[in-house]
Amino acid sequence: MNKGKLIVISGCSGVGKGTVLKLMMEKRPDLRFSVSATTRPPRPGEADGVDYYFITKERFEEMIARGEFLEYDAHAKNYYGTPRAQAEEKQKMGDVLLDIEPKGARQVKDAAPEAVLIFVMPPSMEELERRLRGRGDTPEDQIQVRMARAQWEMDQRVWYDYVVTNDDAERCAGEILQILANLAEMKF
Repeated sequence: MNKGKLIVISGCSGVGKGTVLKLMMEKRPDLRFSVSATTRPPRPGEADGVDYYFITKERFEEMIARGEFLEYDAHAKNYYGTPRAQAEEKQKMGDVLLDIEPKGARQVKDAAPEAVLIFVMPPSMEELERRLRGRGDTPEDQIQVRMARAQWEMDQRVWYDYVVTNDDAERCAGEILQILANLAEMKF
């Protein structure tokens, strides 16, 4: 039985990855989404097990010690990671989308060289800041932390397989789906 591809989608906080992923899954219901675990509190409207697995820092660190993450990272004062068992189970059913940051993407590529890495860029730093502020749920100190990290994250795009710009979520989702369709057609 062939297993699906791991498709890593990365980008700065506020770039619109969640919206793009939602649009992609609406157009391709066969795509599976790997739900990450995090120690950050839920935002309004987020549901445990759907948007993230919201767990304590202590439990996250126990899972790290037991090797239960495909990848993990700490940023913006919280841990984020992909539970290995969940990703592997979904991969048995087809292609799996992972919404993870560059450090985690590097860990995935090291563990699974066949993984496809796609970096989503903002149209500009000004637009990125506008989007972060527009959420209305991010404290000023976190906005500053995320903006500082954004430049480092964008610098990492050079080692990704593909880079797309999210100037329009529908267009960006379509571009990523076309990349995936092109990869599916390639035979080696």
